[in-house]
Amino acid sequence: MKLFNNLTLAAFAAVALLLGSCDKTKPYDVDVAPPFAHFVGKATQLYEVVDNTTPAYKVQVGSTDVSGSDRTVTYKVTSPSGAIGGTHYTIATGNNAGTVTIKKGEAIANITVQADLATYIGGRKDTLVFSLAEPSMKVADFMDTVVLIIRSGCNEGLVTIADLEGDYDNTNEDFGGPYGPYTTSILSTTSTSATTGTIVVDNIFDAGWNPITFNLDWTNSSNRLVTCDRQFGIAPASTVSTNPAYATWEVMVETAVAGPGTFSACNQTVTLKLRVGLLDPASGNGGWFSTPYTVSMAR
Repeated sequence: MKLFNNLTLAAFAAVALLLGSCDKTKPYDVDVAPPFAHFVGKATQLYEVVDNTTPAYKVQVGSTDVSGSDRTVTYKVTSPSGAIGGTHYTIATGNNAGTVTIKKGEAIANITVQADLATYIGGRKDTLVFSLAEPSMKVADFMDTVVLIIRSGCNEGLVTIADLEGDYDNTNEDFGGPYGPYTTSILSTTSTSATTGTIVVDNIFDAGWNPITFNLDWTNSSNRLVTCDRQFGIAPASTVSTNPAYATWEVMVETAVAGPGTFSACNQTVTLKLRVGLLDPASGNGGWFSTPYTVSMAR
C-alpha cells in the first residue's frame, strides 16, 4: 500500500503543476492531422453480373475530412486473374491507373467499373486489385487496397462442392434450446456425381464429437437436400446425458424424422437436421431422443 500511496501522490502533484502553469489568455497551437485517402466498404467486394441490364459497379474512395476545395486521388489497377482493361472491364477514368476527384464539400468519390456483360454472363470470373498511390492525397495506412471480384450471378444449380470447405464461425444450433454462435468446419468434400456429393463436418455440438459425414443433393436446384446416413460412435453418451445408466453408451445420429436439411452454395450456409440417439455397443440396445437437433452453419 505504501508504494500505491506514493504513486498516487506523485500523480496528483504532476496534475497540480500542470494546472498551475496553464494560461487561459495565451493561444496554443493545435495540431491538425492531414487528410488521408482510403477505400470505403469491405476489403473484398463482389460485382455480380446477372444479365445484360446489370449496372456498373462503383468502388468508393473516401477522405478522412471534408474540404472547401476539390482533391485528387490516384489509383492503380492490377488483375492476378488476367483481366484486361478495355476488354473485360472499362473504367472511364483509367483502366490500369487513373485519378478521381473528391469534390469540395464531399468526402467520397467513385471509381466506376463497367464489366463486359456478355463475357461474365458466359461464366468468366476475374479479380481486380485496386490500390491508392501518390502523388495525390496522402494515402491512409488502412483500407489502401480493395479486391473486386467480377463474376456471373450465383447459380445454386452450379455447385463447386469444394467451395464449401472451411470454417463456419457463425454456427448456431437448437436441441431443446438455442446455443451459439460457435465454429464448425467442413473438413473435406467429395463429388459423387454432377449434382451430388458428401461433406465431412467437424465440431458439431461443440463438445468433442467426432466428424460426421453428410450427403448433399442439388439435382433440383430449388430444393437442395442435406441428409445423414445412420452413424455410430460419434461421442460418449455423457456429452448429451448425465444418466449413469448410459455411462458406457455412445451417441449415434441420422437424418431427422421431420426431413432433411438444406444448403446454399451462393450464401455459404448449411442447415443440418438430425435426430440424436444413444447406443449400447455391448448389447446393441439403443433409442432416440424425441427432440430434433438443428444445426445452422454460416460463415
